[in-house]
Amino acid sequence: MLIVAVLLLLAAGYVFYKIKSRSKEISGFMESKELNETSGIAASGIFNDTYYIHNDSGDTSRFFAITPKGQLLSTFYFQQDKQMKFPQLDCEDIAVGKGPKPGKSYVYLGDIGDNFNGRPYVTVYRFEEKSAWIKKTVNHVVPSQLHLNYPDGSKDSETLMVDPLQSLLYIINKRTDTIRIYTTPLMFKDNETRVLTLQGKIHIPGFKPFKYITSGDISKDGSRILLKSYGKVYYWQRKGNEPVWKTMQSKPAELPYELQQQGEAIGFTADGTGYFTTSEAAFAAIYYYRIPQE
Repeated sequence: MLIVAVLLLLAAGYVFYKIKSRSKEISGFMESKELNETSGIAASGIFNDTYYIHNDSGDTSRFFAITPKGQLLSTFYFQQDKQMKFPQLDCEDIAVGKGPKPGKSYVYLGDIGDNFNGRPYVTVYRFEEKSAWIKKTVNHVVPSQLHLNYPDGSKDSETLMVDPLQSLLYIINKRTDTIRIYTTPLMFKDNETRVLTLQGKIHIPGFKPFKYITSGDISKDGSRILLKSYGKVYYWQRKGNEPVWKTMQSKPAELPYELQQQGEAIGFTADGTGYFTTSEAAFAAIYYYRIPQE
């Protein structure tokens, strides 16, 4: 009996070790046909195991809440920018962070895509997270809108991030060898128009289009940064309160990534110890990765 007990303990320890040491797994698949072109993913600030996603261009004005397994929890419909002829032009990324009310959490949806570099401005929508959201499968929500211009001409961008330490919105452009990092203060009035600030540039090695930057995220404690191209995941650890754009001037680590066709979305887990990626395909796989211990 003692030998059997020891063997069972060894087996249990081995299984625990394998679970703790694995760095990648498929957490689930998008279960709804409505989730057919996912372009961004971000962890909720108030709900456990809940992530916000959205479709790329061509969808109506909405975003979704899902579980890591891909179960659709709720759909959020909102009124788009009234100045535009279409519901939304090209939502490309989503982020979650603080906002105007202390202690509250907000969803930021970036209608920032511009394939032909011709938009007069881009728009970020802000939604206050509500505890009643997940009680309903359909929610109608009212956003605040921030309209943004680039200081150096229109850009096609697919990365929107929230820095909780310096209270900044980050936007990073997509289709150039040297990407540009722009910021604007996180706090804004509804329907305000601003010019973004160019903070820095980063040269991305590799071949087009695999090097194009399609998404990014900053962990909720502000200490970690992710950028994703079609082919790679880049990772930085921030030094104290150093500006994110300055941290990104240093050489990044490259983290694991399972190549997915039209894989554009990346987001940290709520605790910042891992990240999820998924693609624009219907019923796409959702990959979970554990960040290696530093």
